[in-house]
Amino acid sequence: MRNVLIVGTMLALAACGGVNRFDDRGRNSRAPAPIYAPTATGPINSACLASDRKARSSQLCGCIQAVADQTLSRGDQIRAVRFYDDPQAAQDTRQSDNASDERFWDAYSNYGKRAAQVCS
Repeated sequence: MRNVLIVGTMLALAACGGVNRFDDRGRNSRAPAPIYAPTATGPINSACLASDRKARSSQLCGCIQAVADQTLSRGDQIRAVRFYDDPQAAQDTRQSDNASDERFWDAYSNYGKRAAQVCS
């Protein structure tokens, strides 16, 4: 359930548009924010566009794909796509005691936080 909320929140925030006001270390920065390609394509973008979420748009989906490209391996992106259709898979992964699942969940959580910052 938490994953569904994270993904839903991320998508809702990302739909608002905006710029990244944080440097790579998460600190407030007066420097121009990096530009994230709203046209980035990949597995996350495709799943986002195919979802039934009201907040989806090509700009939002492209932005969260761009963040995924910077924070997740291609394999992790493909694994994360499953969460769009199977929220229980996210819950199972989050609660897993498997070291590989824990590493993935840490990366996925960081990706979700970063996407919420950048794409909102």
